[in-house]
Formats: sequence, structure tokens, C-alpha cells
Amino acid sequence: MKFQTTRLERNSYGLYFTGQNIYYALVTGYLVTFLMFQGIDLSKTATVMLIVKVWDAVNDALFGAIFDKVKFKSGQKCLPWIKISTLLIAMTTIFLFAMPVSLSEGIKLIWFAAAYLLWDTAYTFCDVPIYTMVTTMTDNMQERNSLMARGRIFSGVGGGIAMILCTVLVSEKIGLGFLPVSVILAVLGTLLMLPICLTGKERNYDSTQEESYTLRQMFRYLRGNKYLMFCYGGQLVFGALGTGTTLGLFTSYYLFGSATFNLLLTAISALPALVLALFIPSILKKVDKFKLFILCNVFSVILGFIIFFVGYQNKTAFVILSVLRAIPLGAVGVMSFMFTPDCAEYGKFKTGIDAKGITFAIQTFTSKVTAAVASALGLFILKLFDWVSVEAESFAELEQAGIVQSQSALNGLWITYILIPVIGAVLALVFYAFYRLNDKDVQIMAQCNAGEITREEAERRLSRKY
Repeated sequence: MKFQTTRLERNSYGLYFTGQNIYYALVTGYLVTFLMFQGIDLSKTATVMLIVKVWDAVNDALFGAIFDKVKFKSGQKCLPWIKISTLLIAMTTIFLFAMPVSLSEGIKLIWFAAAYLLWDTAYTFCDVPIYTMVTTMTDNMQERNSLMARGRIFSGVGGGIAMILCTVLVSEKIGLGFLPVSVILAVLGTLLMLPICLTGKERNYDSTQEESYTLRQMFRYLRGNKYLMFCYGGQLVFGALGTGTTLGLFTSYYLFGSATFNLLLTAISALPALVLALFIPSILKKVDKFKLFILCNVFSVILGFIIFFVGYQNKTAFVILSVLRAIPLGAVGVMSFMFTPDCAEYGKFKTGIDAKGITFAIQTFTSKVTAAVASALGLFILKLFDWVSVEAESFAELEQAGIVQSQSALNGLWITYILIPVIGAVLALVFYAFYRLNDKDVQIMAQCNAGEITREEAERRLSRKY
């Protein structure tokens, strides 16, 4: 089947994820480090993170409903929101990292809460539309998988850019503060997100055909979309216990001697993971993506437990095992968001309600709430192990201050960095065990939803009764 999108459009779609994930990686990967430099009590910081998620729950559900109901004069569904959010995400990211270290603890907590709420809202504005757009660009399942895989690969590049620049610039070698780093990354992120605003086209969307639905219908849709619940139930557990990502710099500094070790480890791990990621679209032509997804999760769990028990004292073994684990984890990262369009098609096929905005809002909510919970959980755990609070602009200042942590605190750091995320992956597999959608059936559902085949024909061709 011939692709409906152009190569320029597909590349622009991928570049958007590069820019978007620069912001996401900066905030989810380095915000905790930034806040730990502010000298704020860890438990207070963690509490504020969890409190602001109350708004996040309302914000994502509210925007999902608004997104489904708002009709622009242009007849487009996603691009107007994408254009609006491109500027907002840059402004709110800079504001988040502009907090002066000289402020009192109370003012810092207020600043953080307000800035994080604004950033969170801006990210919702950009995340729901860009993922939904894949369903309006084409109704070809193979093309959708290709676009989603491209998005995840380009997204990984964005995360790598943010990680390299942020790690190097704030390390003890250079010592640049987080505010100038956030400005640099915001400019770069904006430039990468702009092309899709100019080249993107929405073909598979007719605003005159979109039905309106009530709040009761929305809840009926969610109740009927059980695979969406299983998929994101697993991702909620996996992400919420992913405490290692937020503490990578401190782990490198205190357990391996330098903040830049995190950069070295990621660089070594990136190549095999990237190679596999590039072949994912080709592999998925022959293998159902959920079966591959489960297999990669299982391998990452096994290697994670091995790494934890080997320990951080043997640096060579740690690096080798981490590189091996990066391969299945890289595949998981590429495939993790490929199931949302499938769940959206299943939801419409099952309930008759086209509520893609709600479906993708759940994906956005999951990404953001898990990042916040993981950050807060990591801080709470470190507090239990008597972590000493620090106040500095960068690791260069931290090195000059000569602040050391107790062995108990270092043990807590290792548990938080490795063991907790592995436990999260194990619990996620319990949810994934109930997921039953496969690519061939979703393609049939998409054809039925688009009016290309009748309901009766779709039911006859499906591999099982849904």
C-alpha cells in the first residue's frame, strides 16, 4: 500500500519529536538535579511535585475533551494546537529554570509550583495534538507504525541532545548554570518543532463528520476501551517507579566519581540501542509489535536484576551490563507509544465514539504524572537514607564545597537508581498480560472506522471476537 504522506512531511514529523523531547528530557531528567541544588528539603519538594499533579489530572482530561470538541475555521484538528504550543513550551521551560538560588525556601516552593503547572499545561498542548495527528495524516496502519517509530527514534535523538548538552554544561568541568542551559535548549527545541507547522497536512480528518459526545458518553468510551486501561496501567507503574532517570547525574557524581560518567555511559549504550531502533519498522512488518514489546521488557528486567546484585563497585561489569540492557530498553522506548493509535481505533470500533483527544490525553497524562511521581518517589527514598541537602548552581560548585554523603545515602541512591525501576518493570508486565490487540485486527478496525468496509465484514475478518 502506497504511503499517503511525503518524505518531507515524515521527516518534519520526526523532527518535532526531537525538539519536544529536548524539553521533556531536560525537565524529567534534570529538574530534580536542579531542585536538589536549590537546597530545599527533599520531602517538601517531593510533596509539591505530587500536589501539582492534582491539576495535571484535571488539565489533561479537560484538554482532551476540549481538543475533541473545538473546531478551527481552517478545518484542521491538530496543527493549530501544535503551532500555539511551540512558543508556550519554550517560554514555560525557561521560566521553570529561572528560579534564583538566593530566594527563601518558601518562595522557591511557590515559584516551582507555579512554573511547573504552566510548563505542564503547555506540554499537554503540544503532546496530545502531535500524537493524534498520526491518525489524521494517514489511515494506513503500516504507515502509522512507521511514523510512530520515526517519532520515537527522533525523540531519542532529542533526549540525547538534551542529555549531552546539559550534562557537559552543568558538570564540574564547565559549571554553567541551569538557566542559560535551558535557554540554549529552548531555542534549539523551537527550531526543530517548527517544520511540521509548515509542512504538515491532515488528510484523514473531516470536521463535519466528527460527532459530539456527552460526559456520560466519554466515560462509557473509557469503560469500553479496556485495552487502553491495560496498556497505560502498565506504563503508569513502569514510569512511576522509573526513579533512576531523574538521579543519573548524582549517581554518576557520587558512585562513579564524575557527573560526566553519565554522558559516557549513555553514549556507549546509545549505539546498539539506536541500531535496533532503526530496524524496528522493518521488524514490525514480520513480527507483531506487542509480542516484541513484551520480550524486550522481560530481557530488560533480567539484566536489571543482574546489574543491581553485581553492584556499582565493579565499574567495568556495570558498563557492559548497562550497554546490553540498553538494547531491549531502546526497543521498548521506540514501541511504548505505538499502542495509543491502536487503542483509539479499538475504542471507536467498540463504542462507536471517536474520542481520540481523550485517548491521547491519557497518554500525555501518563507521561507527565509518571515523571513527577518518579521524581518525588526518588526524593522521598533518598530522604529515608539520610541524604544531605546541597545548595549550588552546578557540580563545579558542589565539588568546591566538598559535600560528601554517608554510605547509607549512597546505598539508597543505588537502590533508587537500579532496583526500584526494575520492580516497576515487573509490575508493568502484569498489566500487559491482559492486552490482546494485534496489528492485523487493528488494521481491520481502522478500515471499518474509516468506512472502507462494513461492520459485518470487519467482524468476519477479525481473528477473535472483541
